[in-house]
Amino acid sequence: MDGNGAYNKMSTLDATRAELALVVLYLNKAEARDKICRAIQYGSKFLSNGEAGTAQNVDKSTSLARKVFRLFKYVNDLHALISPTPQGTPLPIILLGKSKNALLSTFLFLDQIVWLGRTGIYKNKENTELIGRISLFCWMGSSVCTSLVELAELGRLSRSMKKLEKDLKNTDKYQDEAYNDKLKKSNERTLALVKAGMDIVVAVGLLQLAPKKVTPRVTGGFGFVSSLISCYQLLPSSSKSKTN
Repeated sequence: MDGNGAYNKMSTLDATRAELALVVLYLNKAEARDKICRAIQYGSKFLSNGEAGTAQNVDKSTSLARKVFRLFKYVNDLHALISPTPQGTPLPIILLGKSKNALLSTFLFLDQIVWLGRTGIYKNKENTELIGRISLFCWMGSSVCTSLVELAELGRLSRSMKKLEKDLKNTDKYQDEAYNDKLKKSNERTLALVKAGMDIVVAVGLLQLAPKKVTPRVTGGFGFVSSLISCYQLLPSSSKSKTN
């Protein structure tokens, strides 16, 4: 083998190692593993369509297993709730953001009681079901708040980008770093808005608020796509840029 061949082989090996290192880094995140399990859970719900069988068993077992990944996760949103917000953020957005944190933290805390009930540690089945419904309403409320926050922030970004476009009237705006940064943030917030909207539908399905329209299959489909979006959002920046 000549020198060029050996060099190319080493370059390929180094590139493979780098890619595998990113995969390891990604899978080491408890959040990433949770979202992968979520995709399996809702994919199974879509396939089962609420009917007994292997797919429904996978749905139920994965749902229970995911609760372990979320142990004490409510602390994250509790911390965000009491943390200061960036200067210049309008009061309505601050209130919506804090409401989202409070509701999501409550959901995650109550979900741990549901886990105790499903595993048999907590014996009161009726209370477990009631707490489960309350927790889902909290999650739906947090998703509504997230949607409103993302809509408001997209409006702020749009106004900011239009102003910047006027300043860059005689130049290529896509060559401007500040414009590209705002465009990237706009795309990220649009994706977050789509995900939050899908999560609202999933919550409606799980709570059976519109059983004729939001069937288990619809719930599973929306939940699966929402999970894939979450998996994408957790990708390292270098991997995201390759997928765009």
